[in-house]
Parts: sequence; structure tokens; C-alpha cells
Amino acid sequence: MVPNFRRFALPVLALAAPLPAFGQGFENLEMLDNRVAAALGANIGEPGGATTAIDRRLRLQACPQPVEVGEPIAGALAVRCTPLGWRIRVSIVPSAEGRQVATAAAVRQERAEAVVHRGDQIELVAIAAGFTVSTLATAEQDGAPGDRIRVRTERRSAPVIGQVLPDGRVALPGFNGL
Repeated sequence: MVPNFRRFALPVLALAAPLPAFGQGFENLEMLDNRVAAALGANIGEPGGATTAIDRRLRLQACPQPVEVGEPIAGALAVRCTPLGWRIRVSIVPSAEGRQVATAAAVRQERAEAVVHRGDQIELVAIAAGFTVSTLATAEQDGAPGDRIRVRTERRSAPVIGQVLPDGRVALPGFNGL
């Protein structure tokens, strides 16, 4: 009878013991989804809410302080951990109220002022359904939201053309309808 006890006791004890290896050091993505829903005032999939849950395959290092949830801009919002330097963008379902859809008058007013200036270090992004890829680049021209400008990722690399977003990032064309 002792051999059977040992055979079953170890797996049972292993399951009952806390599992620090799982999840320790990683951000709780369900809690991030809840923070996003609270910031937007709408649940996932609802108008004005996130289009989908945050991808559960992400392994973000646990933030030592509460994560920051930015304002909705250009159909998405940023969730970031400033001390660790990670950031993810969450796509938003357009709402009937137009909370995150800029009005034509607001876009015209923003176009009047350049948000990117020559020599600025900017974030060059490729935005697709549910994710964003970004890198740092240098602007070679001034640009207002909606303008297409040249940027370089390295001094000796060929310039690429991107569209200036209202938040000062530059998006590559061909992604997400740009």
C-alpha cells in the first residue's frame, strides 16, 4: 500500500502546492483587459470597447507599479509600463458616439500644426489588426497629422515614407488601410 501512496501523493502534493514558476514575473493579462474595459467604459467587443482580449501568448514582465492606460487615439489606446519600457496597443471598436473617432474639424485644426519636426526621434509603427510593431526612427521633414514624411531608421539606411499620426508617431503605409 505504501508504493501506491507514494505514486499518488507526489502528483497531488505538487498540484496543491503554490506554483510560483507559472506566472511569476509576468503581467496578469486578464487584469490588463479589465483595466482597459474600465478606462473605456465598455467591455470587449462592445462599441467603444477593445476589439479583442489582449493576446494571451504575450509574456510581459510584471510591472512594479500600476500600468498606465492612455487616452484613445486613432482607434487604439496604449497600455504601458514606464519603469520597464514595455507598451502594447489595444484596438478599439468604433462607438456610435464617436468617442475615439476624430471629427473633420479636429483633424483640420491638427493639420495646421506640425507634431513632428525634422531631426525628431519618432516611433515608426506598422499597425495591423490586433497588434502594433514599432521601432525608433529620425524624421527628415516636419509633418502635421495626416502628412506623409520621410523618416530613417539608421543614418545610412534608405528613407521610408510614413503617415504622421495625431500622437506624433509615423505609420508605415500598407498596414490598416494607410
